[in-house]
Amino acid sequence: MTIHRSDTRPSSPTILTLADADHGTPGDWLARWSIERDDCVPVQLGRTDPPNRNAWVTTLGAAIRQADKPVILVARGLSCLAVAWWAAMERPLYGDPVAGALLVAPPSVDTANADLRMVGFAPAPKLLLPFPSVVVASRNNPLTDYAGSKRLASFWGSNCIDGGEIGSASAEDDLGAWDHGQHALNWLLSTADDLSRPTNLFATEDNVVPHPALSPRGYDLSL
Repeated sequence: MTIHRSDTRPSSPTILTLADADHGTPGDWLARWSIERDDCVPVQLGRTDPPNRNAWVTTLGAAIRQADKPVILVARGLSCLAVAWWAAMERPLYGDPVAGALLVAPPSVDTANADLRMVGFAPAPKLLLPFPSVVVASRNNPLTDYAGSKRLASFWGSNCIDGGEIGSASAEDDLGAWDHGQHALNWLLSTADDLSRPTNLFATEDNVVPHPALSPRGYDLSL
């Protein structure tokens, strides 16, 4: 696996974009970010039929080490679970080497599901992630319900954004460049130099970011 580094400043985090088990169909928002943003580097985690949890985690760890600088992870679908499992297995220091993660439409792997690709990722790790993180919860994700995404955010200590009806955030959901997601990513970038701030500072009692929600640095996290 080769990671092609971007031309961003040395102090800027590298953004690793992780496709789900569909590898990120060309033209969807995740693929577009990897092409259109010069700070994004796509990472293919490995085989998908079926995906292997340990192989995905190993590949992710190698990509993080090869970046040789702080990274922010952008994961969709099942790759969100790979991020959580990497954190559970690696037990890194807070904010080092991962400075943040945007976790979009994570599926439920702890309930019966027709998609057998998820079996190897169960149970979902139930630990606080050692970096600032944002979970984008879909209102109509066929692989989990909204409450399930909120539970994952609570387990992981993540800010939880109500993403609205974005489905599983796949190419079929036609999100374009998904500007709202980029706002959340830019918020994570803004926190990369201030990792001592609690990750759920702006969360409400049930851990969902309210509307509207402005961080001190001016990024609107509401979708």
